[in-house]
Amino acid sequence: MGSNLCKLTLVYPPKSEDALVNFLLDREPAIPGFTTWHGAGHGLGFDSASIAERVEGQVARRLLIVLLDPSQADTLIEDIRSTLPIPHLMYWIEPVSSAGRLI
Repeated sequence: MGSNLCKLTLVYPPKSEDALVNFLLDREPAIPGFTTWHGAGHGLGFDSASIAERVEGQVARRLLIVLLDPSQADTLIEDIRSTLPIPHLMYWIEPVSSAGRLI
């Protein structure tokens, strides 16, 4: 992998995961691969939290990370925004100085 990459992180509600993953898997050109995992949101913005989440003090979230060319990341964010609007989706883009496989 080259060094002209960025890391796109998406944080979203669990009920949106299937639609988002399918959206990414169906893209042309294909996304090079991504990783998902479970997380919990803490802090402000509990307006739409369930009673159980308010008691626990956290909301269930899923995270998705993908390494992309920066222009692909910007395009992907715009495509998600226009095609697959996901309430409470948070994203950020970070530069990647190095990436690769060790074996």
